[in-house]
Amino acid sequence: MLSFLAALSSINLWMIFLAENLLVTALALLFGWLILKISKKPIKPASRNEVLICLLTNVINTVITYAGFWLFKHGYLQLTFEINWAIIFDFILLFLLMDLAMFVFHYMIHHSAVYKVVHRFHHYYADPIPIDLFVLHPLETISFGSLWIAMLMLYGFNFYAVLIYLTVNVFFGTTGHLGVEPVPAAIRKLFPFRYLGTPSFHHRHHLDINHNFGFYTNIWDKLFKTYKP
Repeated sequence: MLSFLAALSSINLWMIFLAENLLVTALALLFGWLILKISKKPIKPASRNEVLICLLTNVINTVITYAGFWLFKHGYLQLTFEINWAIIFDFILLFLLMDLAMFVFHYMIHHSAVYKVVHRFHHYYADPIPIDLFVLHPLETISFGSLWIAMLMLYGFNFYAVLIYLTVNVFFGTTGHLGVEPVPAAIRKLFPFRYLGTPSFHHRHHLDINHNFGFYTNIWDKLFKTYKP
């Protein structure tokens, strides 16, 4: 697949990467809609502004996807392709490292002037819906994308671990903006759920911007005393 993409023209690559990002967005929104339907929560329609910003985010993510592929094609970003136990190890490593990096990034934004200019845009939606995963200030989208590429350049992660991580990333992002908790309280107390950033965990951050800065886990919030149950 990568060899096929490497042989394509830049215009074709742009079109494929844009279609890929739009497809991921559509699947995420469909998944979120299904969960809300099952939960019987009233589904709030997206505003015109949310739709437009979501489309802009997809365009920026396409630029980031192209940049990552260009770095891979020219040898600046290394990946391995063996199907072995390294897939599990690399996924867990990538999952925890990105969670820590995004926690630090997220915390710093909230405790600086940047919040008022950039991140407050996302927090305009105190009661978020799935599309709000993609409703970010353009500078924030670029920052998260740059952080992602920088992480991949640090270590030769397994390609399949990266695919699994990207899938899990969209899953957590979508469920975190449901505005409803589909996981029963009894299950949330069990391992590993008690360490994960469940939908109510991130939703609480939208209601209280001084707590719950983590993305996938609540480990760092508990460690740095910013966790709020």
